[in-house]
Amino acid sequence: MALRSMVLRSMVLRWLRVVCIPVLCVGAAVPLTRGQSAPSPDAPPVSNVPVDSSSTEETPRETLKVTSNLVSEYFTVRDKKNALIPFLTKNDCNVFEDKQPQKLTSFVAEANQPLTLGILIDTSGSQMNVLPLEQQSASAFLKRILREKDQAFLVSFDVGVNLEQDYTNNVRELDRAISKVEINTAAGGGSAGVPGIGQGPVPTQGAPKGTLLYDAVNEVSTHKIRSESGRKALILLTDGEDEGSVTKPKEAIAAAENANAIIYVILIADRGFYGYGNFGMGYSGDMQMRSLTEATGGRVINVGNNGKKLEDAFDQIEQELRTQYVAQYVPGNKAMDGKFRKVDIFCKDQDGDLKVQARKGYFAVGDED
Repeated sequence: MALRSMVLRSMVLRWLRVVCIPVLCVGAAVPLTRGQSAPSPDAPPVSNVPVDSSSTEETPRETLKVTSNLVSEYFTVRDKKNALIPFLTKNDCNVFEDKQPQKLTSFVAEANQPLTLGILIDTSGSQMNVLPLEQQSASAFLKRILREKDQAFLVSFDVGVNLEQDYTNNVRELDRAISKVEINTAAGGGSAGVPGIGQGPVPTQGAPKGTLLYDAVNEVSTHKIRSESGRKALILLTDGEDEGSVTKPKEAIAAAENANAIIYVILIADRGFYGYGNFGMGYSGDMQMRSLTEATGGRVINVGNNGKKLEDAFDQIEQELRTQYVAQYVPGNKAMDGKFRKVDIFCKDQDGDLKVQARKGYFAVGDED
């Protein structure tokens, strides 16, 4: 399977060498370039993901390690008029795990805590006419939001999952990578059509299709941001439709929950492409994206193909990421049994109950010896 076939690629300031797992690789890992030709539509897809040096192929993909049993819940709060509330205190909120109240060890606003941010851009054929809008808005967003201690990376996904720019705080490098992203249909147009986050071939099963959306979420969550600490968010620019992923929707959701990453989906597509219309009745991508975002504490913003709405969507996400709280606690249930723990957060002010946007829970697994 794609997720068991990984290579370690040299990255500036991150990785110093390339490691190829002999058992899994079908040859030396060769960095991909834009000049490579697209694979045959009949060829099996391949997938490669840069793995943190601290992880191995045996790392569980369905559980979140909770260091020293300390749980960190990041969330935003809105009032009845949907305005963000930035000045709550520990006395304004209560946290429940599996319906049991938890004693908070810390409760602070996290506007200035370092942010780890991933931008995932759908480069399948359906995005042909909206890609320039995505590039322009994404670049402007990163220029506004990134601060000194923040890090961001860029991934494109189509018939493959490709790391376009690794972690960096350099806005120019990110802007350069965004500007080079191209539509790829694996039929000779756009960028090279080899799946995998940007390195040499590793075999998987099945035939390449159009949009490996769930594979992208799963691989980025599991092998890119899971080991990072602090605030983590992924922003997907896509029409929400998946075609060809090995990963199932529920698996993608679990991977994002395990990584403790907030996922935002900006639904964007050319209304004239293959009858997408206005994401109306019968549009399955919208429902799946809502499940993905609501489970992780994010949300879906539908912009159609409107550039102004796209800019507004990025503005909303920026405000939410800079108006967050983090509540930390040691669970009353000490058993690190790998089971899912449902977390509920309730906040109120003088006007009554407030709306909390947070992940639904986590899998409880402690550090391995």
